[in-house]
Amino acid sequence: MRDINRRALISLGILIVVLACCYALMFSKRTLERLPLSEIAHAEQSTSPDTLDYVIPDDVQLCQCQCFAPPSLGAVWGVDCTHGGCGELGWGACQPINWQAYAQGEYVGHARTPHVPEYRIRVDDLVDFIYRQTREEVMKPYELQTGDTIQIQSFTDDKLNQAEVVVQPDGTITLYLLGAVRAARRTIPEMTELLEEVYKKYYKIPAISVTPIRVNTKLTDLLATVDARYGQGGQRLQTRVTPEGTVQLPAIGSVLAHGLTLDELEREINERYDTIVDGVEVTAVLAQRAPRYVYVLGEVGMPGRIPLDAPTTVMMAIAQAGGWNGLNANMRQVVVFRRGDDWRLMATMLDIQGALYGRRPCPADEIWLNDSDIIVVPKTPIRIANEFIEQVFTRGIYGVVPQGGPGIGINFSTSTSL
Repeated sequence: MRDINRRALISLGILIVVLACCYALMFSKRTLERLPLSEIAHAEQSTSPDTLDYVIPDDVQLCQCQCFAPPSLGAVWGVDCTHGGCGELGWGACQPINWQAYAQGEYVGHARTPHVPEYRIRVDDLVDFIYRQTREEVMKPYELQTGDTIQIQSFTDDKLNQAEVVVQPDGTITLYLLGAVRAARRTIPEMTELLEEVYKKYYKIPAISVTPIRVNTKLTDLLATVDARYGQGGQRLQTRVTPEGTVQLPAIGSVLAHGLTLDELEREINERYDTIVDGVEVTAVLAQRAPRYVYVLGEVGMPGRIPLDAPTTVMMAIAQAGGWNGLNANMRQVVVFRRGDDWRLMATMLDIQGALYGRRPCPADEIWLNDSDIIVVPKTPIRIANEFIEQVFTRGIYGVVPQGGPGIGINFSTSTSL
């Protein structure tokens, strides 16, 4: 009996393989053979929207694609999915398409539309802030700051001369006969007038002159903080957007960057710097985008995390994951999980089997993927039933209780479950 069962299973398996090979041969023949473009227009098109069937006249010869011929600059017969109007186009909507305008240069790629109309900064983006000293004329008079250096001279008494007087952190300078004098937030003419007035207590004509030596030290200190001329080059600071969506910059502290464009971030930073220091301009440059991934699991060759480096669709992600596992994968019920802008969970179910088998040229289910999308390729119902039988019967009941009479046993683990 064991030999009879084994022979029956082998015969059934051979029959299935032969039928599958016949179907594959017929499908590949229909795919590879096509009409010449000059004759397709005269062929009578089938009314079925899902197949590309033509009634071929007797005087028309089918020709195979010639791989040794030079690239054609003419049109290629195909389906343009943008001309669908209402509903999904099938192979019956074929028309001439300018498929290879650049011939052998097609691999370079066309100048397609930008990925997004404007890029907005997100968490973990790496941004370069380049600092430039503008050296532009300002309309308001310059006011002394802490750290500035001035020179005091008197044409009346040389004892009053001081070559370098530094404005101290408390905003004062120390002078002969006067002690501490307030200098911060005073212009040079105001400082000259003040010293001329207070020295009149000791001199009839003090003849005081104030000369700036080093000014705008806040800007000097700021540029020294971001000086990278001995590293990356230039005066720049590279920082990563924190999980709270901010960047940390010298002198102004935390600045919200998440959700802003680079131009908006530049304006915000420059407006903050204008309130504390003159003569600096900051340019924001995106050095590196935050890493983006999609996750593919289920009946694929290599489940796992896939970098999202370019615009990616569902079929592109499955291809990067090693393709689908043949008859074990249920490509009619592929599930995509997505997190919304407020982190809510969304899901959709896609049918891409027709596209994968070449029956749907414009599948509406071929959607673009977003960061952190999860693509689940489930098992087919037959595969699920097979595993159930394997677990419950083959390894469960029949694994514990042998079947058959004395000297006769059936080992289900060595047979296939169809």
